[in-house]
Amino acid sequence: MQGRLDVETASPAAYAAMLALTGFAVGSGLEASLLELVMTCASQLNRSAYCVKTHTADARAAGESEERLYLLNAWREAPIYSARERAALAWTEALTELRQGHVPDPLYDEARREFSEAELVNLTVAVGMINAWNRLAIAFRAMPETEGACREAEPPALRARG
Repeated sequence: MQGRLDVETASPAAYAAMLALTGFAVGSGLEASLLELVMTCASQLNRSAYCVKTHTADARAAGESEERLYLLNAWREAPIYSARERAALAWTEALTELRQGHVPDPLYDEARREFSEAELVNLTVAVGMINAWNRLAIAFRAMPETEGACREAEPPALRARG
């Protein structure tokens, strides 16, 4: 699959606005580890390969464990996430999958137990921000650099060597 266009080159103002929103989310006071889990979760739900690759790498670099990243798709069944992380992940899923319906009151109540009003607004902005990045990456086919992609570009004789 080929990339379509480079967002930064095509619209520097839009790219700058996205970076400003990202800067707000990152500087909002929410824990960096929580934000990386949220950004990875939304990217997985949206099937944005570029963003999944980026945020799992960022999470690892920030000290996140492989186990927690591997289990993120099944966070409800994995006892290794805190109540705050679970509330953030449920909030992320609800806001990312809006076609499933509006955010139900019990989910809001759960999120409010774990987050102050300001934190919940900031978390919501962060979820909106990563969903916007996901849509840009998907629409314009931002391609993650992966060993597999590089190997696919090699002549068949080189791929056969393993």
